[in-house]
Amino acid sequence: MTDVPPVPPQPPHDAAAFPAAPTQAVVLAGGQGTRLRPYTDDRPKPMVEIPGTGVPIIGHQLAWLAAEGVTDAVVSCGHLAGVLQDWLGRTRLPLRVTTVVEDEPLGRGGGLKYAARHLPYGDQPWYATNGDVWTRFSLREMAAFHRERDAVATLALARPRIPWGVVETNEFGQVLDFIEAPQSPYPVNAGVYVFSPAFAALLPDLGDHERTTFPRLARERRLAGFPLPQGAYWRAIDTAKDLTEAARELAAYGTS
Repeated sequence: MTDVPPVPPQPPHDAAAFPAAPTQAVVLAGGQGTRLRPYTDDRPKPMVEIPGTGVPIIGHQLAWLAAEGVTDAVVSCGHLAGVLQDWLGRTRLPLRVTTVVEDEPLGRGGGLKYAARHLPYGDQPWYATNGDVWTRFSLREMAAFHRERDAVATLALARPRIPWGVVETNEFGQVLDFIEAPQSPYPVNAGVYVFSPAFAALLPDLGDHERTTFPRLARERRLAGFPLPQGAYWRAIDTAKDLTEAARELAAYGTS
């Protein structure tokens, strides 16, 4: 049996300060990852390994979830599901994992709803994460933020670096500086969520919750956005360049 990597030491959590943090999560791992070909020709996107670690993206995610107090995870499989299920079956995992496969494509919202039906505690809150996200921050703090705002759903917000250099000018049109790969001035959906128990019933059976459920909750002021803490690591793995940069950044970050 192989093992997922341990999470590097983090600042200790005071468990008493986060008494209602979720202990269950859904990982959406059904993407085809067409922009990651040829890495995804024979495996689903979450099974692509971070160079230098020998562990697929989902292995790092599950280790992180377990370190944040999650005891049960439902992994929603799709493209080449058998490859992912085989790896999960022969790997020593730090939490209990159930896999589900859609009989037919349900869309992101429908797939999330289907996976949520398999969570062990339907009356308790839960986390969800996209299967191509590589990040480290305190999920317990995010859950506390979610509760304090009495939100139905909370999404993590990241400010990724713009892949181009930008030019700074003044009001007279004079160039003041050139800034290489600055952080985006706008936050983006980081692909990590906290959901209240009532959220699953609001999801569509078929379709995309980001076009239906999220806009509705935003209009009702029941959707919250949790800014990732200063210094938190976050990267979505979409291309071969992302893999290379993740390996370089993670080495500098001091994790594996």
